[in-house]
Amino acid sequence: MAVGGASLKRWAKSLKTHTLTVYFAARDPRTPLAVRVLALCVAAYALSPIDLIPDFIPVIGYLDDLLIVPLGIALVVRLTPPEVIESARSQAALATERPVSRTAAAVIVVIWLLAALVLAKWAFEIAGR
Repeated sequence: MAVGGASLKRWAKSLKTHTLTVYFAARDPRTPLAVRVLALCVAAYALSPIDLIPDFIPVIGYLDDLLIVPLGIALVVRLTPPEVIESARSQAALATERPVSRTAAAVIVVIWLLAALVLAKWAFEIAGR
């Protein structure tokens, strides 16, 4: 079991590094605008504590983590110029060695909650018509 646990930790760290690579590529002005938007969406979804399919749903709850995020990352890497990806990978490697920012996590949660509130308000206004 220890081998599986170590393997899972390596995979999780690798996914985090790839997500940060996509995030840094999105911030680079050399990245085409459409790819930047896609990269920001993929990074936001991967780093968000809220999933499209909740994890408590057996089997399919983890499909988004196992399919959507890696496919999104692969698409962004494929569409981004190689020199941008190399620069982003270097930045991501440095960032993974830094301590975790709980403030950034709180900001992401607040943004998702605000987005959910705006969406709910809009939905109730539409339903009330």
